[in-house]
Amino acid sequence: MDRLTAMETFVSVIEAGSFSGGARRLNVGQPAVSKSIAQLEDRLGVRLLLRSTRGLSPTDAGQQFYERAKRAIEEADEAENAARGSGASLSGRLRICAAVTFARLHIVPSMKSFLSAHPDLTIEVILDDRNVDLMEEGIDVALRMGALADSSMTAKKVGQSRRHVVGTQAYFDAAGTPMVPADLIAHQAIVYEQRGGGTAWSFKRDASEVAVAVSGRMHVNAAEGVRAAVLADMGVAIASEWMFAPELASGAVTAVLEDWELPPMDLWAVFPTGRVVSAKARAFVAFVEATLAA
Repeated sequence: MDRLTAMETFVSVIEAGSFSGGARRLNVGQPAVSKSIAQLEDRLGVRLLLRSTRGLSPTDAGQQFYERAKRAIEEADEAENAARGSGASLSGRLRICAAVTFARLHIVPSMKSFLSAHPDLTIEVILDDRNVDLMEEGIDVALRMGALADSSMTAKKVGQSRRHVVGTQAYFDAAGTPMVPADLIAHQAIVYEQRGGGTAWSFKRDASEVAVAVSGRMHVNAAEGVRAAVLADMGVAIASEWMFAPELASGAVTAVLEDWELPPMDLWAVFPTGRVVSAKARAFVAFVEATLAA
């Protein structure tokens, strides 16, 4: 049995959550995948998977084998890329994670050029506003916004955006336009319940700093909800330029209190701790930087 092939089969089964899903990823029959896993368990002398009516889950030994097998596969890919030269096309699978709205507006529409440059590369995009566990989800690189909660993470800052207080002109016509931060107390705030959101909005102008405790009847846990509520004339929100880029450009959304500064929004590329950053992940991060710069 080819050791690397067996590792790739096991990793595919774990990440797909089933033998059939792993077989589809590898474009082989399910019996071949089941046989490969059985042979692997026999050779190692340990059970790697627990099978139940709810699906598959790795044993403790299986989880350890998965993490090391995935690392070995990545390093084998890196060795091949190094041998081919830096100009070679990337191949294999790249699994990335990003916030829903940011990826929908700024990353996915530009992916065609990246994929065209690397025809042997497959990209899996996990869209989630939450900070998912990179190791558990098999993520190669995640795009995260705001301050990083874990300073031990391997991360690279790839961009920064201004933030604004935004609303539609229809809302401001009905509720009035805030002239100073304190005016926001009388407004309906669309509250984003993720990192970087909340009801405490801090402003700065020259040497003055002001914190305002806003309130609102609409609380959402995803940026798509913030966008939908603002565009439905339901209130004001704090948002990065990335979140409302098309609407700010068209005038569908208006930024107010522009003589006051809000803390900017940083964008980070975050990699699984303890793993070698692959050439595929590095190339994707460079693509994101170029996309934002353009």
